[in-house]
Amino acid sequence: MSIKVLSGKVFLLITGASRGIGRQIAISFGSMLEEGSHVVLLATNLNALKETAKNIATNVSIDTVNVDLSKPTKDEFHNIIMQSLKSRTPKQFDRIVIVHNVGSIGNISDYANDLTDVDSWRRYYDLNVFSPAILNGVIMKIFNEDTNTEKTIINITSLMAIEPKKGICCYSTGKAAREMFFRVFALENPDVDVLNYSPGPVQTDMFNELCNLVCDKETKTQFENLLTQKSVLSCEQTVNRLSSLLKDHKYKSGDHVDYYDEL
Repeated sequence: MSIKVLSGKVFLLITGASRGIGRQIAISFGSMLEEGSHVVLLATNLNALKETAKNIATNVSIDTVNVDLSKPTKDEFHNIIMQSLKSRTPKQFDRIVIVHNVGSIGNISDYANDLTDVDSWRRYYDLNVFSPAILNGVIMKIFNEDTNTEKTIINITSLMAIEPKKGICCYSTGKAAREMFFRVFALENPDVDVLNYSPGPVQTDMFNELCNLVCDKETKTQFENLLTQKSVLSCEQTVNRLSSLLKDHKYKSGDHVDYYDEL
């Protein structure tokens, strides 16, 4: 599949690229890139990142970076990007594509009234909201200096960012806050293409956690029924849909688009 946003020399950065949807995005997108492109894969599991890199069938350069994204700092993110660029400069790339995929499910063992541990809330928001926001700002500043590089931001969101379910308060509020950040960012940066992509129910470790650990029986049954009905998607299916959305580009920058939305 030929996608304009992945044509030319591309700087592609993906967080949470060691497993699940992030891993598949790295493999699918990375294999579409042209010579001279550069891929940066971020996650805590370096060995898993290296396995992801081995599956990118292309001759582009790839950096795998072991970083704890739950402890975001502007200086560390800046150093990671600059070290990855090495002797290259931002103006050498035709396009930059950032995929904010990293995320965790948070506390799904308790209902909203029992979520009273402020440190737990802070840890969740550090990884799921603050880290993507800070990393995004750092990258934009680096690539906004003396360059006309076209920029695309993909935020992996969830239907639960806009539709609440019992027992999933922490996860839903984090996804909602993160999505709103990128919607505001899209308004403030009309030169950047922003897509909030909701991947649908996908067979990942996170989906298994929901089935096994969510405290609410009704919600648990809903997710188990998806498995029974064989309605759970593979990572490859949802990334193929993401690729189609980018290719057709019928969305407005900042939009929330679900796997099942017809555009």
